[in-house]
Amino acid sequence: MNAPANEPPLAPREPKDVSVHGDRRIDDWFWLRDRDDPRTLDYLKAENAWAEVWFAPHAALKETLYQEMFSRIQQDDDSVPYRKDGWWYSSRTVTGDQYPRHLRRRAVGHDRAWDPAGQDETLLDLNEMARGKPFLRLGEAEVSLDATRLAYTVDFSGGRDYVLHLKDLATGSLDDWSMAEVDSVAWGNDSRTLYYVTMDEAKRANRLWRHVVGSDGANALLYQEDDELFSIAVGKTRDERFVVVHISSMDSSEIRLIDAEAGGDATPMLRTVFARRDDIEVDLDHRDGRFFVRINDTGRNFRLVTVDADNADLASAVEIIAARDDVMLDDFDLFQRHLIVTERVAGSLELRVIDLLEGGQHRIAFDEVACNVHTGANAEFETTLLRFVYTSMTMPASTYDYDLLTRERVLKKRQPVPGYDPSLYASDRLMAEAADGTEVPVSLVWRRDRKMPGSQPLLLYGYGSYGIPLDPGFSQTRVSLLDRGVIFAIAHIRGGGDLGRTWYEAGKMAKKETTFTDFIACAEALIARGMTSPQMLAIEGGSAGGLLMGAVVNRRPELFKAVVAEVPFVDVVNTMLDETLPLTAGEFIEWGNPKIAAQYAWLRAYSPYDNLKPGAYPAMLVRTGLNDTQVAYWEPAKYVARLRTLKTDANPLLFKINLEVGHGGASGRFDSLREIAEDDAFLLAQWGLAGP
Repeated sequence: MNAPANEPPLAPREPKDVSVHGDRRIDDWFWLRDRDDPRTLDYLKAENAWAEVWFAPHAALKETLYQEMFSRIQQDDDSVPYRKDGWWYSSRTVTGDQYPRHLRRRAVGHDRAWDPAGQDETLLDLNEMARGKPFLRLGEAEVSLDATRLAYTVDFSGGRDYVLHLKDLATGSLDDWSMAEVDSVAWGNDSRTLYYVTMDEAKRANRLWRHVVGSDGANALLYQEDDELFSIAVGKTRDERFVVVHISSMDSSEIRLIDAEAGGDATPMLRTVFARRDDIEVDLDHRDGRFFVRINDTGRNFRLVTVDADNADLASAVEIIAARDDVMLDDFDLFQRHLIVTERVAGSLELRVIDLLEGGQHRIAFDEVACNVHTGANAEFETTLLRFVYTSMTMPASTYDYDLLTRERVLKKRQPVPGYDPSLYASDRLMAEAADGTEVPVSLVWRRDRKMPGSQPLLLYGYGSYGIPLDPGFSQTRVSLLDRGVIFAIAHIRGGGDLGRTWYEAGKMAKKETTFTDFIACAEALIARGMTSPQMLAIEGGSAGGLLMGAVVNRRPELFKAVVAEVPFVDVVNTMLDETLPLTAGEFIEWGNPKIAAQYAWLRAYSPYDNLKPGAYPAMLVRTGLNDTQVAYWEPAKYVARLRTLKTDANPLLFKINLEVGHGGASGRFDSLREIAEDDAFLLAQWGLAGP
């Protein structure tokens, strides 16, 4: 840490034996876990200072990129209002504000129409709430059924330290009662009974409570989940009939219900509708005495059935959609007359509409292959209008209202991006052949007049974990790279959910190596097609995607010119050995439990920190937040500290740590642009594009 000004900092080495299963591992930087050790903060600040020294010559480029991104933000902007009962809800940002205001406006007339001349009421002004604070993130925001109260959670640290507050919407006053460490909330139908879930010290949502407004702060514990693999979430069916308690692990779930009409002082009954079973996941909604159930009991990609709400017996279920190997039943939205099914077909999302009264069905068609569509704010049960949002790699988010009877599609809003012309850009999807012959999709976008016949700069992004898909979408910040001749690509690798549940399961636990070899195959395919070269190929990923970055660089450092790793999960073995940490125990069925020798072997084989070795590495920018509770700051800190002692090249290794935020980085809409501009400046410098 006392390195000369022209050399990077070196963290002190204090050997600690962390060996297990007879495998000798000595961790020289284990001490960095101690946030109270003054040397820890000294080292982090020294790394920040060293990064600032490196970025100093690129200050003008960073500012130019920031101003470009800033100029593409519509400063004064309103979301498309959505209706619930007698109110229309929306959000608004105004010039200079980092955060939105959440608003509502009273509906008018017998058809509860939007009143253009109506007055807005402010539910929450996040700018006022954030005044004097470096970070703010709004979690839950639920209005009671009678629209008189708002339950909301807010985090000011970035560490998922959400505090629940109750607001009287008539007076604007906050209730004296509040509750810390709240994860999810749901109102009972009496608008006084509030159900909420709190987290334990490891940030696992493990306790369900009931609070009755005006009951002098009395709280009743309704359920505690003791299995560390499972966590709780509470919500409601769209018809407001039931409060749903969803208890789930990574690969199984249980559903209990509370009658939403239950209120007052009587303790409500939790009725178990679907008990947990290994490897079976389930979710439901309710309509006219029947549950609509999405479940993967007969196929990994889920089927959809209905069962009687009184006994919920799957043996007598009526199957609406059977499980299919080639189609993932991603989600469903249930209304009084219609059922909307979101399906994933060959990696592309489709919406299917089923008429529950008259029968018949149809699909809502979209033109582009590399696109993303999802249902939007559909708060009302009795409606024939569907709100959905469409975006692609060239088209900003477009909000539509779709008439389920006439099939008329009305564009309500396309996110304005000043100065952006979508006709200048093109997107496509190609297939890369993985090591086992599997075809892995790659989505790409570029600017038409910057596309060259030969190799050019290309940024390949990846994630590949938890079954989370990377669906192609638009990014206004990405335009600055495209305008400079950079191709952007997404690798839809196994371990993610891009092609369904089976795609996910092919890249987890003992099969995790597939995630890394798929990504390398995508990189090699892009090079083989002449689109880029190892001297022009950069890669990026965050969190579990940061693990991906570390793993592929250890395997093929010569394949990549530069790497951006954000909040990277790189100290895999040590983290998964420590069950006191958030997420660890619950993720044994994602990664494996290293206390089991065979599973330890999986993790040991790819843990980026443990597999660093002397040699040349690409240029690297590593970024994290001090308050991160999902991937602790010490993981990337230790990784960088060790890599500094092993790398034999002169390529930059930069470590930026935001001392005031957590896993998601800066929270304000402008503050976050500074970090993105810095990432892009780093990449452009590696590509030799840092000049005018």
